[in-house]
Amino acid sequence: MRLVGLAVAVLLCACGQQPAAEQTSGAGAALERAARANGMVSDPARVVPTGVYGSGEDKVCMVPQGEGRYRIGVSVDLGEQQRCAGRGIARGREKLDVRMGGGCEFVASLDGDTIAFPAVLPAACDTMCEGRATLAALSAARLSDSLSEATRVEGSDGKPLCGG
Repeated sequence: MRLVGLAVAVLLCACGQQPAAEQTSGAGAALERAARANGMVSDPARVVPTGVYGSGEDKVCMVPQGEGRYRIGVSVDLGEQQRCAGRGIARGREKLDVRMGGGCEFVASLDGDTIAFPAVLPAACDTMCEGRATLAALSAARLSDSLSEATRVEGSDGKPLCGG
């Protein structure tokens, strides 16, 4: 019983401390800095979204269009006229302000090498889709950080997503 009481006390004391990733001193912070310096952990301040992301037949490409601004293309292909294709502009880094046109605007997140769209999107985003396909909750991992590959990705409509 005393052991349980001690464990609860330790846990309660730990609740008020900063998370390890936010600490600026100590062994945890030193380990985090070393991992970032050696490329083992991505530094969020240096993550550049340029490239190709994918998951199954879902694709996302991003091409730079100036400081902090990117051309973005998104394609979902579920087959049998169940697909989406959209193109627009994204701004930001970890949080991407995506504007696909026609009122389809949302904030996507970029966590290291994964881009994720919100589970609920404006109804205007449905105009880019056929059948029951949707852009909602799309999550794709980085396949390449190559600019030339990103400009060559084709959407489910057969047209370049980020080219030109």
